Amino acid sequence: MALRVFVHRSGKTAIRRIAVLLVLVLALSGCDRDAPLFMVKAVAAGVPSLAPFFDESQGLGRDDTRVSAGSAARGGGGLQQGDTPGLYGGSRQPAICDVVRLKEFLTDPANERKAQAWAAALSLTTDGIPGYLDRLTPVLLRHDTLVRNHDYKKGKAAPFNALLQSGIAILVDEQGLPAVKCSCGNPLRPFEGDTTRIDVEFDDRNEEWKGYEKASVVAVRPAPRKVERLALVDVDEPDRGISRPVGTTGEDDTAFDTRERRAVPDLAGATFGQASRRLADEGLAVGFDGGGLPPDDARVTASDPPAGTELRFGEYVTLSVAGGSSGSGGSGSSDGSTSTPPGSGTPGSGTPTSPSPSTPSPSAPSSPGPGATSGPPSPSTPSSAPPSASSPPASTRTPTTSSPPPPPPPSPPPSSSPAKTTSAPPTSAPVTSSAPPPESSGPATTDPVSGTPSATSTTA
Repeated sequence: MALRVFVHRSGKTAIRRIAVLLVLVLALSGCDRDAPLFMVKAVAAGVPSLAPFFDESQGLGRDDTRVSAGSAARGGGGLQQGDTPGLYGGSRQPAICDVVRLKEFLTDPANERKAQAWAAALSLTTDGIPGYLDRLTPVLLRHDTLVRNHDYKKGKAAPFNALLQSGIAILVDEQGLPAVKCSCGNPLRPFEGDTTRIDVEFDDRNEEWKGYEKASVVAVRPAPRKVERLALVDVDEPDRGISRPVGTTGEDDTAFDTRERRAVPDLAGATFGQASRRLADEGLAVGFDGGGLPPDDARVTASDPPAGTELRFGEYVTLSVAGGSSGSGGSGSSDGSTSTPPGSGTPGSGTPTSPSPSTPSPSAPSSPGPGATSGPPSPSTPSSAPPSASSPPASTRTPTTSSPPPPPPPSPPPSSSPAKTTSAPPTSAPVTSSAPPPESSGPATTDPVSGTPSATSTTA
């Protein structure tokens, strides 16, 4: 009888606990529904701005409406790092953005008031404008991209959240962040809101375009290092990749084949920062959770697909990480959800081949460029709540955890010399920019980021 009473009471206790948990879950979900939406103004490709810094009829830049007509990459949206291979596009066509002309305009004393407003929007001085423009690179958007845009009104830069349609020509900075809208010269800053909680406003001039999907919009975060070369996809020939040195307008482009497959490197034990740089150097993209970037010093425990799998240029590798400190360079997110990264836009199936026992083919990284002397600060963390997770990646296989290193040999008898301790596998990773197929010598390395992983696990 005593046992029956005990079981009965235990059952009631368990039911009460479950009820409390359900109430908490419902309360939290209700709070999320009540969170305010970020109002975003739609900006269609080829549509002139009503309040530009530069007269668009003068031909400063040119959007490519063919990209928005159906050739843009599609897939799940969310946060993307600025050095993600294939994030941006390029073309064989003449320059899409006249940087020299923009520089002449902003340094003309007759336009001093506009120059002051333009520089203030980017946290620059007017003296720093020429050097800053020299470090920017023209690209075409391959995804509908969220930014903080600026109109010129009443002598000042008027900021507003905007969704730029794929096909719009922009200038990006040394961390891959959108910096200038080419056609009108309007300055751009990163979108700092939640990509999943946006209310996009279309109007009679900027009508909802074909192919628009709210879940597919992208917000760009700074690359974890200064980028030396951008790995682009030719918007006219997706099988052709373009390696464009930062600060050039296309005259020094080199081409590569995006169909060439490259093996996923073994990243177990590396930090998230090192692993993301390594993948970018190999021409592969990093998939991570929609709640924000993991800390740079979080340790990689597994990848999906696993090491040795051969993928095409720009295809995604989802990293599972554990631990890390929020102040180490990432956003500090530690939830375990994942989101679908944007599609690479290259033809062929997105299903990776079976793992190959061969070692990964080397890439062609380039050495880091000199440090910038001026330029706007690049916020690494959004000021508001980061986006929540969306659907899982196209590859649905469970991440394969790399096998742990073999145990050290048993200690010898007391009479023999002490056993040698094997050193830990190296965790350093290339710090060079994202690069296309193999062309040059091996990458430079840096010291690993310090940090002791905790037991909390995060999927990136």
